[in-house]
Amino acid sequence: MAIRRIGQILVDLGFLREKQLETLLEEQQQRPGEMIGQIAISLGMITDDQLAQGLAEQMNMQVVSLSDVVIPPDVLTYVTEPMAQLYRIIPLKFERDTLTIAMCDPQKLSIIDELRSFLGYDIKAMVCTEKEMLKALDRYYSGTGESVETLIADMEQDDELAAAVEKMEKSASVDLTSVEALADSAPVRKLLNMVLLLAIREQASDLHFEPFETEFKIRIRSDGVLYEMVPPPRHLAFAITTRVKVMADLNIAERRLPQDGRIRLTVGGHPVDLRVSVLPTMFGESVVMRILDRSVVMLDLDAIGLPDGILASFREIIRRPNGIVLVTGPTGCGKTTTLYGALNELNVIEDKLITTEDPVEYDIDGIVQMPIDAAIGNTFAQCLRSILRQDPDKILVGEIRDLETAEIAVQASLTGHMVFSTLHTNDAPSTVTRLRDMGVPPFLLTATLEAILAQRLVRKICKECREQTTPSTETLAQLNLTPDDVLDKKFYRGRGCPACNNTGFRGRTGLFEFMPINDQLRDLINHGASTQQIRDLALQTGMVPLRESGLEKVFNGITTIEEVVRETVAES
Repeated sequence: MAIRRIGQILVDLGFLREKQLETLLEEQQQRPGEMIGQIAISLGMITDDQLAQGLAEQMNMQVVSLSDVVIPPDVLTYVTEPMAQLYRIIPLKFERDTLTIAMCDPQKLSIIDELRSFLGYDIKAMVCTEKEMLKALDRYYSGTGESVETLIADMEQDDELAAAVEKMEKSASVDLTSVEALADSAPVRKLLNMVLLLAIREQASDLHFEPFETEFKIRIRSDGVLYEMVPPPRHLAFAITTRVKVMADLNIAERRLPQDGRIRLTVGGHPVDLRVSVLPTMFGESVVMRILDRSVVMLDLDAIGLPDGILASFREIIRRPNGIVLVTGPTGCGKTTTLYGALNELNVIEDKLITTEDPVEYDIDGIVQMPIDAAIGNTFAQCLRSILRQDPDKILVGEIRDLETAEIAVQASLTGHMVFSTLHTNDAPSTVTRLRDMGVPPFLLTATLEAILAQRLVRKICKECREQTTPSTETLAQLNLTPDDVLDKKFYRGRGCPACNNTGFRGRTGLFEFMPINDQLRDLINHGASTQQIRDLALQTGMVPLRESGLEKVFNGITTIEEVVRETVAES
């Protein structure tokens, strides 16, 4: 049944007149994205309570006044603080496997589905006003709510849980029913939900669960660096890894072989993909979850930190009708994000874009994306052959790993396609040598290669706690600088604050080394020049090396000397 519009409901309830509704609809045209009920409140046409009644009528729910409700402390434990703050909900009561909650956004029906998935209970929702919700969150969850630390402390003292784990680990055979019951127990489910939500909220890229002989570590990779959380009790390692395997639809009885899976969540209204890798170790199974959150990835060339000069040249080259553009660097340096940004910009109705990736990380509307599966013979080379029969204009090959893939990419370029790909090399000039070492003839490289972009990611200084500092002589020496060289320069660091989890850094930006292939370089490559000769000529023709690119961001107060030294190597 179609849901009635909130404006008409407010008129039917006598809170608005028809003329006022017309005014509101005109005002909404000037405020795209804003809900009509909130506009009515801001213009003084209705009250918070009247909007809550209208929303309850619209969604067939009851209205609740949070100021009149006494919530038992044990009910509050069903919803953790990160979850309450993220979804703007308050648990009211728990009866017969049904959790009753108050919410101020009842029109967001996905919230109820997400909570059902996270918590494993039926959810019944009631409507409250936004003001009451904010007061209740402050009252029940402002710093006094359950945290990972308190949850783990409670689990350490849970003798019943410890006994169940011990009995299972001593058992000669695996009782799958008992294993699933343990993995589905409230403490295990709650801990994993809280860690996942914290990781997603902190925009972490990976989540590690690592069993050792005497401890079980949980580490989060944020801004490229691993941070350790409070470790849960060692005896819970089996229960937590089993819970992850259940969520990823993996074989919980198999503990001797590596397994890969995927968990799809919707958090706060946007989809999050978790790629799960399970690896058997001496002391149990190590689990790593790669967090792919579409809402935080920047599929925009303007947002990845390319300097204006490089950006203009890069844009001109990617629009050419054919050729090869390579982005190089170590794992996790943002190569795929840069190429996604390029494809997103080239994604027009007139061109056919096809990608082959291992795995497909983010789906982009309008682009045909093909996943690699080497287990069934679906390699990069095999996919690339098939793609060429699909009449593409632009092709993205996730990575050039061998001569076969390189040769097909070259052939694709020669037959009128623009090919984008990645390669693992230290800098732009050494990419040419790497391709030659693979077996690609120099004359084919000079005929197809258009540009090479080497990149790294460095952490940005937190804006909330940034302060000026004076680097030591030893620190400057790491970049071959002396105090006299930087007399007129200012240096900054992050002091550490709650906004950056006391790290002094928040977010990352790119360092780039861009080498367009001009006629002089083509001539040099054709004559079998060394990496050093290619580098020297590239520098003469305007290439800015990675370290110099980093130095510029240090002088602009974006990052620190230590970050640049950590991510780049000195020029030989």
